[in-house]
Amino acid sequence: MYTLIIANKNYSSWSLRAWLALREAGIAFEEKRLNLDTPEFASQLQKLTPAGKVPCLIDDGFSVWDSLAICEYAAERHPEAGLWPADPRARARARSLAAQMHSGFGDLRRVMPMNIEAHLPGIDVTEARQDIDKVQALWRDTRAEFGHGGPFLFGRFSVADAFYAPIVSRFTTYGVTAEGAAREYMDAILAVPGMQEWTRDALAEGLWVAQDEPYRTQR
Repeated sequence: MYTLIIANKNYSSWSLRAWLALREAGIAFEEKRLNLDTPEFASQLQKLTPAGKVPCLIDDGFSVWDSLAICEYAAERHPEAGLWPADPRARARARSLAAQMHSGFGDLRRVMPMNIEAHLPGIDVTEARQDIDKVQALWRDTRAEFGHGGPFLFGRFSVADAFYAPIVSRFTTYGVTAEGAAREYMDAILAVPGMQEWTRDALAEGLWVAQDEPYRTQR
């Protein structure tokens, strides 16, 4: 079984992407959660990955780090899971969207850090407005072109959806208005069983952090 190393579920958007892709694809893994606020965090990660960051997937002693690399590795190992769309053009577009999310929208990330337990509709997000509008346009346009037959960007859930799930979480935290297809997409992501599980764990994380455990495991 794989082991996926992640950080606090309340804050770690990078961890959420890989975790949600694996969970919704039905790929079994053990979760190890490291507390960002402990001195052990960096030292433990350095033993697993030279990047020293989460997420990190361990497969029989072999480490794969970075959320996009983990998803590609899982897709190659489990082609039956359908992590990427089957149609070549849809698959190429899904990879383009995931890569754009992976490296872009810097203002949105800076102004609106992921914080699932918070409700912050009064925060000024003006500096992120351009990114917010771009993301919502991508959701609308992609669903219009490729989303027939399902509520997600390419119909059924894919890696692209896992990559935009943290943005849905951010929009929820900061009270970003979304209408029409963008609102429908957000509702679909929030209803995904894995997203609901992650959110429940994030909301319960205060007790776990207070206990100062280096990690805990789940199925």
